[in-house]
Amino acid sequence: MELIKYDAACRALAEAKSVDEVKDFRDKAKAIEAYAKQARNKDMQADAMEITLRAERRLGELLADAPKATGGQYGGKQPLDGTRNAPSNAPQTLADMGIDKKLSSRSQKIAKIEPAQFEAIIDSARGKITSPSIKAVHVSHNSGENEWYTPPEIIEKARRVLGCIETDPASSVIANEAIKAKWFYTADDNGLEQVWRGGVWMNPPYSQPLVSEFCRAFLEKYNASEFTGGLVLVNNATETNWLQPLLIECSAVCFIKGRLKFIDASGEPSGAPLQGQCILYFGNNIHVFIKEFSTIGIVMRGIQ
Repeated sequence: MELIKYDAACRALAEAKSVDEVKDFRDKAKAIEAYAKQARNKDMQADAMEITLRAERRLGELLADAPKATGGQYGGKQPLDGTRNAPSNAPQTLADMGIDKKLSSRSQKIAKIEPAQFEAIIDSARGKITSPSIKAVHVSHNSGENEWYTPPEIIEKARRVLGCIETDPASSVIANEAIKAKWFYTADDNGLEQVWRGGVWMNPPYSQPLVSEFCRAFLEKYNASEFTGGLVLVNNATETNWLQPLLIECSAVCFIKGRLKFIDASGEPSGAPLQGQCILYFGNNIHVFIKEFSTIGIVMRGIQ
């Protein structure tokens, strides 16, 4: 069966019972996705991307149900005959299955996503591939597309400024794989109604009215000392009534040079949006913020 036969691939994947079989699907889909991207065959690329995500979800389900190897080379069981051969019933390790820890973690997190939300992620990711114009309006036209993830290099800079990221109030299971917040809230949790603690990282939904609501909540909670400090990544829309209050009260702000390449649900760069971004800092480690973020844009101290 050829993987590019989309319907047949989906059926076979749903019926797959072994980790090896699903991983083979996933690896072939990734290869086809890379080929289709180079060949500029957007339909094939979208189909392969979807098969990749569905394979990773199925892989996560199988890994979650698989017996765990617990300690030792042979899952805690030593050979009885003095040889180096593992018992035939010893649980397989990730290395035995040819799966690295990153793929294992990612797959099991994807498997935990509610079915409706997962299908929405699939639809969103397909749209960004097959309809570039839809992808581009993420920033400038408030399309309502919220499944865009922060580039890892920005997250690491934020982590060094904050010490650690304790709360992400506008997140998802996939996003938190990189952010690693102690407390993170998805759309189902409604982060606006939750308690924010410690160092806060916020890349809010860019659609209205959510961007305004999250920015207002950030200021209210910060001024009430609900959390100790934070960073906000938003459009550099200086004319808006939601960014103006942030600019007035922030400790410092970085206007990023160029445009960020956000990450899509499959972990791939999704292209640069039409509008630039800025990162606003609230807290006392201004010198660390300047050191970290002056390498990617112009940093200005707040007016407070």
